[in-house]
Amino acid sequence: MTMQPDMSKVFEWNTYFERSGSRDDDAVRIAALHQEAKGFLTSFKWCVAVEEEYVGFIFPGIVGVFLFKIQGISEAIDEWVWIVVGDLPPAYITCEESPNPATALDSYMGAMREWIEAIDRGDSVDGLIPVNAPATRETAKQLAARLKFIDENILSGYDEDLKA
Repeated sequence: MTMQPDMSKVFEWNTYFERSGSRDDDAVRIAALHQEAKGFLTSFKWCVAVEEEYVGFIFPGIVGVFLFKIQGISEAIDEWVWIVVGDLPPAYITCEESPNPATALDSYMGAMREWIEAIDRGDSVDGLIPVNAPATRETAKQLAARLKFIDENILSGYDEDLKA
């Protein structure tokens, strides 16, 4: 059974975009992040259909955290899934231990740090979060710098949400 996400921390996508996103100077980049997230999710065979779409938060050009309610190929597939996209590798995060966008991004960052550490040690990344980038020290270094920026400049503003 999927844990229910905290719906007070998200905004329905169409309403969000109509009210603010489409008027924002970054409207094209906001819409592109949403499309990237939805496209990433629907690329998986286990995702039969997207039923609902929400935005957790968006920092155009940096990161977007989206929540989707999906119809999975079987009941074993979580019906709620977070998608993290932006100037970093896309990934999905289940709601099990991530009830809100901040915890989803924090979980993403933890999984990516494990990937970075494996590369730094010269270990295999098999069994870790899939990353659509070369498993090289240069890639790991660039990703580590992005994660540090996000941690210091974005997640640091969500201390209360991270306690969930």
